[in-house]
Amino acid sequence: MGFKGFVEGGIASIVAGCSTHPLDLIKVHMQLQGESTHVPNLTHQLHNLRPAFALNSATSAFHIPTQAPLKAVAAGPISVGIRIFQTEGAAALFSGVSATVLRQALYSTTRMGLYEVFKQKWSDPGSGTLPLERKIAAGLLAGGIGAVVGNPADVAMVRMQADGRLPPSQRRNYASVADAIGRISRQEGVASLWRGSALTVNRAMIVTTSQLASYDQVKEIILKKGVMKEGLGTHVMASFAAGFVAAVASNPVDVIKTRVMNMRVEAEAAPPYTGALDCALKTVRTEGPMALYKGFVPTISRQGPFTVVLFVTLEQVRKILKDF
Repeated sequence: MGFKGFVEGGIASIVAGCSTHPLDLIKVHMQLQGESTHVPNLTHQLHNLRPAFALNSATSAFHIPTQAPLKAVAAGPISVGIRIFQTEGAAALFSGVSATVLRQALYSTTRMGLYEVFKQKWSDPGSGTLPLERKIAAGLLAGGIGAVVGNPADVAMVRMQADGRLPPSQRRNYASVADAIGRISRQEGVASLWRGSALTVNRAMIVTTSQLASYDQVKEIILKKGVMKEGLGTHVMASFAAGFVAAVASNPVDVIKTRVMNMRVEAEAAPPYTGALDCALKTVRTEGPMALYKGFVPTISRQGPFTVVLFVTLEQVRKILKDF
């Protein structure tokens, strides 16, 4: 299959990613619910005013009222979607779609192409089939490599999708994925484009294995048991099964990845999280274990259609490019 496998996988992934982007955006908003938001230190700002208005902590009669942070009320995917539509408009549901296109072009093209390469090389010469353990190994390796390649676009996508939930004064307002990557590089360093890369690699390995390997395995079982014949129905059933497995397996890692990538690092201030483990512990401690499954409904709602569109499109692209 060679290079053509990368092209076929890339086209199918971009179509699937764009068509399910609003669900992915809603998922990101839900995963960030309950996370504390940075509030400027008013006392520090007032002390920095010119002397006539500065506060003397020992003698000042002024009192700065403090208010306990409000506890965010968790909202469901429909409520989140409606709120985005009402406050930001329909176009906001496609915020960061340019980053999604780039991410799919880098990450999914690599993982889909490499998975097919490994399948061909590791298949049994006699039967032409690939044992489950080799499918898992192919998915782990292909997903990990794809994640490293696509991490910069992943960081940009998460930030562009999450920007609308921030107060207007704190929004980054990236104009495009190129603007996002450029500004992140200049303001935070090139290395920040791989922030959360360990999480991205882990998630990609889990998703690729559970998605691609599960699809192939379920499809083989359906055909072998005679439940259905080769065709669209088999593809849809196997895709939904693979999407469910991928969503259950990857959601906790996805929540932590989203929060680490989206965190705002202020100058001369400690970052909200020191790493993935710290983020996981703080999330569970403050919001409970089920916080790791925030956004699960839109995740499973996206993974199902995404996987179906992915593999149905892939089959059609293969038919079109079969003579090339």
